[in-house]
Amino acid sequence: MRRAGGGELLLVTVGRRPVAQLGPIEAAGGPEAELTGLVAGGAVVAPRRTSPWRPPPAVTVWTGTRVDRAVAEVRG
Repeated sequence: MRRAGGGELLLVTVGRRPVAQLGPIEAAGGPEAELTGLVAGGAVVAPRRTSPWRPPPAVTVWTGTRVDRAVAEVRG
């Protein structure tokens, strides 16, 4: 584990047959490069939002308010 954490790629074998690789979490190029590869391979869809995500404004709900009525009011 220490060697893999240090950047070394280790090969795991069972009965002299390679079955897995153990290596560092960060790939060369970082997470952005991994995401680009996943998008190029069709495994994920690229995000459509170009600006940072902002949560919607908070809704004040009084004690004892029924949830269905609060949701109906918010949705209009």
